[in-house]
Amino acid sequence: MSSPTDLSNSPPVEKVSTDDEKAVAYDSAYAVEEKRWYNTGLKVFGYQFPAYNQGYVQMIMVSFVCFLCPGMYNALSGLGGGGLPAQFIKTADDSNSALNATFAGLGFFSGTIINRIGVKWAISIGGAGYAIYSGSYLCFNHTENKGFVIAAGAILGMCAAMLWASQGIVIMAYSTEEQKGRFVAIFWAIFNVGAVIGSLVPLIQTAGSDQSTAVSDGTYAGFLALMVVGALLALLLMPTSKVVKSDGTKVIIKENPTWWSEIKGLFLVLKVDPHIILLFPLFFTSNWFYTYQFNAVNAARFNIRTRALNELLYWASQIIGALTWGLLLDVKFAARSVRARYYHGALFVLTMAIWGGGYAFEKTYTRETAVEMALLDWSDGRAYVGPMFLYMFYGMYDAIWQTYAYWLMGSLSNSSRKLALYAGFYKGLQSAGGAVMWRLDSNGLSYLAEFASSWGLLLGSLLIAFPVVWFKVLDHADLESDGIFTDGLHAEEVEAKFGAHHDEVIAHHDETAN
Repeated sequence: MSSPTDLSNSPPVEKVSTDDEKAVAYDSAYAVEEKRWYNTGLKVFGYQFPAYNQGYVQMIMVSFVCFLCPGMYNALSGLGGGGLPAQFIKTADDSNSALNATFAGLGFFSGTIINRIGVKWAISIGGAGYAIYSGSYLCFNHTENKGFVIAAGAILGMCAAMLWASQGIVIMAYSTEEQKGRFVAIFWAIFNVGAVIGSLVPLIQTAGSDQSTAVSDGTYAGFLALMVVGALLALLLMPTSKVVKSDGTKVIIKENPTWWSEIKGLFLVLKVDPHIILLFPLFFTSNWFYTYQFNAVNAARFNIRTRALNELLYWASQIIGALTWGLLLDVKFAARSVRARYYHGALFVLTMAIWGGGYAFEKTYTRETAVEMALLDWSDGRAYVGPMFLYMFYGMYDAIWQTYAYWLMGSLSNSSRKLALYAGFYKGLQSAGGAVMWRLDSNGLSYLAEFASSWGLLLGSLLIAFPVVWFKVLDHADLESDGIFTDGLHAEEVEAKFGAHHDEVIAHHDETAN
């Protein structure tokens, strides 16, 4: 007879593994999370709006923040010299040099700050920097305080580094593989609507006179107010950990709590993906040509009201370029690896065509002769039409270049942590190039040299990037590379355990490893 404590004849009790317990707890937490207000979209007059925390909705919100902040900054910069009279353009150049220098310096490490304070706060602080910058020009109209304008540029550089690195995370990591071009296109279009609307302000104020050489206090005050609204709007963004992609997977960005961990991450991504270095010239060049277009073309050859019109057309052309090119990038007429080669070749042809046309206009004046030449006005008929279309094509080309760069980076990885570092590389090097060129223009570099360096760098960077496009852009992101970067997770683990939703695996593995 068995004793009361003898359990030898009892049926075996199935032991629940720790992994199973975690899975049950995760599923339970997920069920509760699904009932939160931000997981349920509003239904208005029978139309079901997407959930507030969907990646697409968050991308739209970030687009409108950039509409109000960098968009208005672009409207201001597009006037040439920040809208200041010709004799003060050097002050604007020095401010832009300071802006790009601090942007470049902080850009590489902006991921650390973002991971500490979150995308929401990083974008809001970035928006505040744009407001300070616009306010410095309003102040300059009354005090001619050059130091404040230059200091505001340096402050904006640090703030913008956080905003743009966060923006890169949103448009590349919040989208699925099939949506990367679309996310970039929609963002770039909305962002540039801000510049178009911003351009209307000085255009309306200066349309009645072809003699005005500087914008008014009302223009700067309007920009300032809109930028403040943008900084506040950013505070309504959801935390990244709450965001869900369109395929139902969550976006969780690994935290990097120290400078040292982020520096190690930088070295790790360069070790795992050394080919990214071949894209550095493409990144460096992506803002280089702004100085030539804004100062050596728009500010040098047109009066203030025509500069304002040119600026509006420039940013409107960017909307057309971004939507056309971005949506085309996602069209599946061939495998992604094949499409990348076609797009790269098409961009090379566009570079030759548009900048070749630009050379024909550039030959008609120099920095020295432009001072003595009569400024072009939109009433000049045929003399204005040609340069107008050239400037529009410059704007369209810029949007195509930026859209392609984001799509190319997004095609190399689906790891949100790696894409954050890519965005830092991109914006840091972009600003470094801009800082160099603004400084060269401030020191009186000839317009022909500015043009030649822009055209040459664009063509050269496309050639250098070609091996990456040919060999590294795959039909689907390299799971092995993403896995190695994230605590040694192997591709077969990712694919076998979580299938196509490997972004969530990598992010979840990061979270549990901590």
